[in-house]
Amino acid sequence: MLQPLRLGPVAVDRARYLPPMLMPLVNAAARGDDIVPEVQALVRAFGFDSFMYATANYHLRPDNDERMYVFTTLPREWVIRYDQRAYVECDPRVVASFDNALPLVWDQQSERGRSVKADEFLADAAAHGVASGVAFPVYATYPSRNIVALNSASPLIARERRNEIIQRLGEIVLFGQFFHELFVKGVIERGLPPLSEGAPLSSREKHCLQLASHGLTSAEIGTRLGIVDRTVNFHFANILSKLAVRNRHEAIAKAATLGLLATSASP
Repeated sequence: MLQPLRLGPVAVDRARYLPPMLMPLVNAAARGDDIVPEVQALVRAFGFDSFMYATANYHLRPDNDERMYVFTTLPREWVIRYDQRAYVECDPRVVASFDNALPLVWDQQSERGRSVKADEFLADAAAHGVASGVAFPVYATYPSRNIVALNSASPLIARERRNEIIQRLGEIVLFGQFFHELFVKGVIERGLPPLSEGAPLSSREKHCLQLASHGLTSAEIGTRLGIVDRTVNFHFANILSKLAVRNRHEAIAKAATLGLLATSASP
């Protein structure tokens, strides 16, 4: 069973454009109800099977680095698998959000062949019901990096279905924008912790912490691991969320206290 998501009571400015199909979601948030049923209904109305939202969010204090918040209607088993296998490094939905502000309509055919790691992710994701879909970054005035993805279990998007998705992209993107607005007001501005708090670090996250403890920057860690520094920052956002600390200095100290850093390892 999905974990409920009650954000409210949270209100948005209804004087701005609010598509009628989003009214049940906005009304549920305003009442303080669980919004998961409304999210699922919208996802199905758009012709998809599941929903994912993630924000790497900066808290407005000089000693705070970003933290990671994730909400998804996908099974917890897949969330854990995605996290522990560091799929954020090769997930084409995330990579595309780094490089382009436009939506990505993707399937198994359009994204295969880019790298061995990406192909491994695509095969594993498809086996867990994430075989195609649409993904896009969400604009926010609050300092953060945000992505929304609607997923389908269908491995290929036929031409007719692709045209249908394109015709409805405006509504889909507005859905993502409204969800982000509600989530920020209902979770982040209320100071609620990420759901990942207390979860175990992945081996990749431990490696990033180990390198950081030797003074390496995100760019240097990225070079060492063969990933871009923005992906390294995503790892640290997740680390901070799991360890419930404010910045990477505190993360290193807490990891050392917990025995998560190999004292004999070299940078």
